[in-house]
Amino acid sequence: MTTSDLGAEASWPVEEVDEEPRGPVGKAFRLSAADSLSLGNALSGFLAVCVLAWSAISNLQAGVKFVPDPRFFGMAVVLLLIGATCDLFDGLVARRFRASAMGAELDNLADVISFGFAPAFMVMIWAGFSGKLPLWLVLCAAGSVLLAGVVRLARFACVKTKSGDFMGLPIPMGAMTVVSIVLLFQPNYVTLAAIFGVAWLMVSRIEYPKPKGNLAVVVLAWMLINVACLTIWAAGLAGGDHLIKVGATMQIAIVSAIPLRVLMFKQQQRRERRSENAG
Repeated sequence: MTTSDLGAEASWPVEEVDEEPRGPVGKAFRLSAADSLSLGNALSGFLAVCVLAWSAISNLQAGVKFVPDPRFFGMAVVLLLIGATCDLFDGLVARRFRASAMGAELDNLADVISFGFAPAFMVMIWAGFSGKLPLWLVLCAAGSVLLAGVVRLARFACVKTKSGDFMGLPIPMGAMTVVSIVLLFQPNYVTLAAIFGVAWLMVSRIEYPKPKGNLAVVVLAWMLINVACLTIWAAGLAGGDHLIKVGATMQIAIVSAIPLRVLMFKQQQRRERRSENAG
């Protein structure tokens, strides 16, 4: 190697490592209107957990056996429905106005609190103090709701379906279905199996339609009706028990009907393919 080669080698440009952060760093800390709704969703889930925890703490402090109070459950469910309403609107507001750089992350984190941890904690309060079921089984059921919700949200961020629909039961609908089971039934092995089933639906490959256009309006109206029914029930007004039973039953029926409809549709497609191949 000659001296000229060494000089040429020494004159090669050395790529400098840019240690400065790239991207809209300043803008990442600016909250948009949609982010405020996501934070409202997270706060609603936190308050729902606080209401349920206080219902147990107040009984334990008084030295009496804890019995779940429907008024506390009703208040917690109203808070979760408020969170679901915020979750429904944050995407619409983000598309209509400005979305921040951390909008999607805030939305997922808020959903974990309101529709993952809060309903899982509700299952623990509902069945953990009943004495009818092994505590480890109740913990498994509650944990399945939380873990299925976390996996569901992570998969939603990574996997997009060709049809544009949701793959698996959306976590807000899954949370409301768990709540409906808690409100309708006493804790036993059958109802815990139903909660495991809801957790499975959230991580399944069954496609659920996205609430767009008129369907979004129907979903919002359904939430407002549920809030009204829960308020009447929690206040102890006449007819409240019937309203809450009808609303919870319809929620479970809707979630159960969609997988059955998908199964029937797939069977029909198989029959059509067989008839085409036979022809």
